[in-house]
Amino acid sequence: MNGVELIGNERAALVNYFLLIVDKTGIERSNPPMRASLLDPHAAGDPASTAHSTIAMLRSSSLTSAVQQEVERLIFSGELGPGDKLTEAWLADRLGVSRGPVREAFRVLEEAGLLQLEKNRGVFVRQIPIEEALEIFELRAMMEAHVGATLARNATEVQLRELEQLIGQMEAAVAVDDEPLYYRLNVEFHERMVSFTGNRKLLLLYRKLTRELSLFRRRNLNDQALLQMSVSEHRYMLQTIVSKDATRAAEALKQHVLMSRERTLRNAAKRQPVTQ
Repeated sequence: MNGVELIGNERAALVNYFLLIVDKTGIERSNPPMRASLLDPHAAGDPASTAHSTIAMLRSSSLTSAVQQEVERLIFSGELGPGDKLTEAWLADRLGVSRGPVREAFRVLEEAGLLQLEKNRGVFVRQIPIEEALEIFELRAMMEAHVGATLARNATEVQLRELEQLIGQMEAAVAVDDEPLYYRLNVEFHERMVSFTGNRKLLLLYRKLTRELSLFRRRNLNDQALLQMSVSEHRYMLQTIVSKDATRAAEALKQHVLMSRERTLRNAAKRQPVTQ
C-alpha cells in the first residue's frame, strides 16, 4: 500500500478542496481528472507530480493545522472580514472534515489573535481596535530596525539574492496592478528578512503581531499610487542592507513601518462617521 492510499477520507477531502483553490487561481491543469486519481494510484496519469506539494503538506500536518491554514487564507485574502461569523458546521462542510479539527483550529486561531470566541454567540473574525493596531505597529518598527541592522551586518549573498528576486516579483505585480499578489509578496519579503536573522523566537513573535495587522496592511495598499510608494520603500530598504550600513538599514526599516502606521491612521480617519 503506497502513501496516497493511506490518506483517509478527511485528508482526501482536503486534498480536493486545496486543488479547487488552485483551480480558482487560474493555474492550468494538464490532467483534469486528477482529483479522482488522487485516491486511485492506478488511475490514468501520475497525480503525484502535479499534487506533490499539497499531499506533502497534508502528510506532514494534522487536520487541525490544515483547517487553520485555510481559515488564515480566507482572512488574509479578504474573503473573511472583521466581524464575520464562522461556524463549525459551515467550515467542516466546506473542507469535508469532521467538526473536531475545526473546533481545535478555532482555539488555536483565537490564541493567535485572529478569531474571537464569544460565549453563546459563536466565533468571529476579530476586530482589532485602531489603538491596538497602532501599538503593534510601534512594536513592529522596533523589531524591523533590529532586523535591518542584523541583515546589514550578517546577510549572505544567497539571502540577498532571494530578497532581490522578491523585489523583482513585487515590481512586476505593481506593473500589472495586482494588489492581492503584491500583498502576498510583501508579507513574504518581510518574513524572509526576519527569518534571515536566525532568531526563531523573533520570527514567531513577528508573525503573531503581523497577522493581527493583516486587515490594516491590506488597506494601506489599496490603490496604484500606494503600491508604487510601497515597492519603492522596499527597494530602498534592500539597498541599505546591501550597503552593509547597519545604522542606515535599521532606520530605513523602522521608517517604512512608521509610514505604514501613518497610512493606517489616515485610513481610520476616513472611515470615521461624520457627526452633525
